[in-house]
Amino acid sequence: MRAAAVQLNSTEDKQRNLAAADRLTRAAAADGAELVVLPEKFNVLGSREHYAAGAETLEGPTIAWARETARELGIDLVAGSIVERREGREKLSNTSVHVGPDGGIRGVYRKIHMFDVVVGGVEYRESESEEPGDELTLTEARGVPVGMTVCYDLRFPELFRILAIRGARVIVLPSAFTKVTGRAHWEILVRARAIENQAFMVAADQVGVSGDGKESFGGSMIVDPWGEVLARAPDEETFVAADLDLARQDEVRASLPSLANRVPSAYRWPEEAAR
Repeated sequence: MRAAAVQLNSTEDKQRNLAAADRLTRAAAADGAELVVLPEKFNVLGSREHYAAGAETLEGPTIAWARETARELGIDLVAGSIVERREGREKLSNTSVHVGPDGGIRGVYRKIHMFDVVVGGVEYRESESEEPGDELTLTEARGVPVGMTVCYDLRFPELFRILAIRGARVIVLPSAFTKVTGRAHWEILVRARAIENQAFMVAADQVGVSGDGKESFGGSMIVDPWGEVLARAPDEETFVAADLDLARQDEVRASLPSLANRVPSAYRWPEEAAR
């Protein structure tokens, strides 16, 4: 299966963002990509006010575009994530949607881990306006099991391990990694999640300055189960693509069977995390 990670410089301008996503999704499909992954908050990236104004339901225009485009191009499209408004809920959700080649919604994942941090002197408090999801999502593209994650989830290896144990062979990671943390940790963490779970990682990141003046790292990449970087994006709006060799993945898992050699009976979760 050929996969592509689309890298965008999204802002608060939804129409501009959707036009860029459409152009690069079509270019990736023309390059042979069967699975295309868009970055986090690809349709609106900015401040809490921008998200409140731009939030949509899954019946809104952004997911309608994703469904129509996936059907037209005959691809599996992971519509990165959008800021989702759900009836009866005060807070928004950071929601990734997998659309199949028939235009049907195959999987919905709501980001579990809220980005409440201070990095480079800048404070981020996602939980003030967004609520975390509470369910893991395993979907399927072209018969291949795909695990769904979003951005800050990358720092929580247990999520990725459970997806792998449940059968994920590909894990998608729409992101808007900050410039500071991306420079220090992005490649290391993406490759680590691929190696330890012997899975392909398709990581689509934002790049450049968003609508609230914050800067994303870029470096969108596709990594194989041995940790080899198959493709990496330059610092611009673009896409990168690579062929995912599932036979090679089988070889890696057979020759170095770390997933099979797990000893769950010996693992005990501590009552509280160390601080």
